[in-house]
This record gives sequence, structure tokens and C-alpha cells, in this order.
Amino acid sequence: MLSDQNNQAEASVESVELSGVEVVAPIPIPEYVHELVTRAKGAAGRLATLSTAVKNRALLAMAEALEVQKDALLAANELDLEAFGTAPEKKAMADRLRLTAERIVEMAAGLREVAALPDPLGDMPKMWTRPNGMQVGRVRVPIGVIGIIYESRPNVTADSAALCLKSGNACVLRGGSEAIHSNTAIATVLSEAAEKAGVPAGAISFVARPDRELVPLLLKQDRYIDLIIPRGGESLMRVVSEHATIPVIKHDAGVCHIYVDADADPAMAERVCFNAKVQRPSTCNAMETLLVHQGIARNWLAPFIDKLVAAKVEVRGCPKTCQLSSSATPASDDDFGKEFLDLTVAVKVVKNVDEAMEHIAKYGSHHTEAIVTSDYPKAMRFLREVDSSAVLVNASTRLSDGYQFGLGAEIGISTSRIHARGPMGLEELTCFKFIVMGSGQVRE
Repeated sequence: MLSDQNNQAEASVESVELSGVEVVAPIPIPEYVHELVTRAKGAAGRLATLSTAVKNRALLAMAEALEVQKDALLAANELDLEAFGTAPEKKAMADRLRLTAERIVEMAAGLREVAALPDPLGDMPKMWTRPNGMQVGRVRVPIGVIGIIYESRPNVTADSAALCLKSGNACVLRGGSEAIHSNTAIATVLSEAAEKAGVPAGAISFVARPDRELVPLLLKQDRYIDLIIPRGGESLMRVVSEHATIPVIKHDAGVCHIYVDADADPAMAERVCFNAKVQRPSTCNAMETLLVHQGIARNWLAPFIDKLVAAKVEVRGCPKTCQLSSSATPASDDDFGKEFLDLTVAVKVVKNVDEAMEHIAKYGSHHTEAIVTSDYPKAMRFLREVDSSAVLVNASTRLSDGYQFGLGAEIGISTSRIHARGPMGLEELTCFKFIVMGSGQVRE
């Protein structure tokens, strides 16, 4: 059975006496946050020196615990889904919120994948000798305490905990209020299994209170938290930008494009673009805008739009698109550059690759872009000139993912330019420190 709360949540209430009756009242938010982050900071030092064997054993135990507690996790998720509602405009987020038996198995598989990956800590790319005989090198070390603030998707709890643990970082996890039951249940399972396997208490810390005023306070804990990774919509990014005194790596909007070139293989283009839009449209790496060269549009676009419509996709097209297909509705200016996160796609017919890249530069979010073409020089130019965290040739944007790239689970897809960019795996959660081996050298 799951415990009522994870360990840090036990300290979130205190007893007070009112008219002779004991009443349980929440601990004030500043005290709650302080206790949470100090426990994480205390765990970070011990976690940084934990052996690879202990970390891997903990990850395997965490994976097994998720599968054993599957029914309890699904029950907790059902509470969140019932509270969230079934309004049509909530459909995309509800899909991201929903846990299934299959998704729990996938979470467990992600933990096992991380356990199988090489431990990045201690890696020393090179060492060099100075003229005075002093040897200098750089060794990979944990960042410290990482705060992850995210919305909707409960699997982020497992992915984040696993990657932070393997990379030697303590984590403070704060999921959205819409998934409070799911995330609390998952975090409890993970932290209990990890501690039984030898991981210090507090290494996986979860904010078990949904209070909105807690986030701005958490973002100012720069004495205890070394990095913040936000994963969510525009409103979350705005809050983080306004309040954070801690370095931030952003997981921003996923306005992903696919450009179908005149030289594209029609069958390949259909397969890639259909997968990118339909396979799971509520994710940040789903295609939101399709750009089609006018040379292939005449014969290829209308039948493909019919296939999308048959899959219940709403197609919003430019004037040329609407001329070619009566199934498309006119797109507004706002439809280009919009992250639909649903079965909706914007389509534009372009003159050439230059116009396609100009469109991407204007409307993209620097997340993931793809080209479908058999023209090698054009493909290489697209790779070189398109400025996004991931650029693909003849492959679906849905493949822009840490697991698909062989990184194990991912903690997010960074659209920032500093420290990490693209899917963030183990190495992206580390930094370097210099080490020096001397024999009595001094500075002259």
C-alpha cells in the first residue's frame, strides 16, 4: 500500500490547540519550502558520491515499485481526471494528464533504461600538462539540487527523478495542481523504493501542496537550489522569468514544422507527416505546421489532407492550400506560430526551401524542425541553416525525444542556448570542475 504522503509532506502540518480541541493546521508555506529545500540540499552532497551500483539498484527498485503499485497509481490518476473534467477544450491536456497501464509500463522501462546507461560522473575527457609540470583536467560532476516545475504529465515525475538520481543530483519536483494525486502517488512510490535501496532521504523531494503562492517562493531558493527547469505553457514561463533568482533552462513551446520538398518521396512524406501530427498530438514535438513546396503540392497535398481529415484532424490552410483542397478551412494569421497540442494543423504552400526556412525563422519556437527530401545538398543546407534545438531529415518530429535519441528518459527539451539544448539526458544534468595534480608548483 502507498503511504499517505511522501516523507517531506509529513512535515506539512502542525498541531495547534483551539478551545481545548486539537486542530491540524498546515505549516506556513515559507517554513514548508525551507524544510523541503534544506533536506534536498543535505541529500545532494551524499548523493554526489553514491556508487553507480547503488544508484542502479535504486533505479531498478523504483521501476519494479511502479509496476507493483500500478492499481494505486491508476486510482490516484482517476481522482485527477475526475476533478479536471471532460470539456472539449481540455481534451489535449486531459490526454497528457491521463495515466494508463501501458504508460506506467513505459515509465518503468524508462527507469530501467537510465539504469543501463553509463554513469556520467567522474568522466574526464582529457588532462594536459603545463610547462611547469602541473597537470590540469576537468571532471564531470553533478549540478547539485535541481528544481523541476512542470504541468499535466505525471510521467515527468518518474523521468525527472530517474535522471537526477543517476546523474547524482537531488531534485525538488513541483507538478501542476491538476495532477496532484497522480504526482504525489508516483513520487511516494519512487522515494520510498529509492531510500530502501540506499539513496539518502530527501534526494527525491516532492512538493505535495498545490498552493499557487508556493512557486514564486520556491524560485527564490538560490541558497539551496542550483538550477530550475520549467516544463509548461506560456503562463508558467512568465512566472519563472519574473520570479526566479536561480539559473533557468527553459522547456518552451513546441511549434514544430515539417517542410516537404519538391524532391520528397511522396509515400515517405505522407508517412512522416501523418505520424508527426496524429500519433500523439498533445506532445510538444508534434508537428503544428506543414510547409509544402508548390511543385509537389499540386498532386500530393489534397490526398494527404483527406487522410488527415479522415483521422479527425482539422486542417487550416493558406489560400493556395484551400484552392487545392476543399477539406481545408482558411487559416488565420494566428494559426501560424501556434502550438495547438491537438488534432489541428496549419498548412502553407511555399515557393522553395528559402521561403520554408524564412517561415520557420519567423514562426518557430526553436524546438524541432524537419525536412522531407531526396536532395542531399538541400538536406545539408536545412540542417546547417535552421536554428532549432533539433533538426531532422526524413524523420518525424515525434522522434525528437531523449529516449528515442538514446539518452534514456529525458528531463525536458531545452530551447535555451546556454549549457544544454535539445533533449536533456544525463550529461546535460552535469557540469565540470577543474582538478590539478601538482608537485609543489607555486605561482611566480
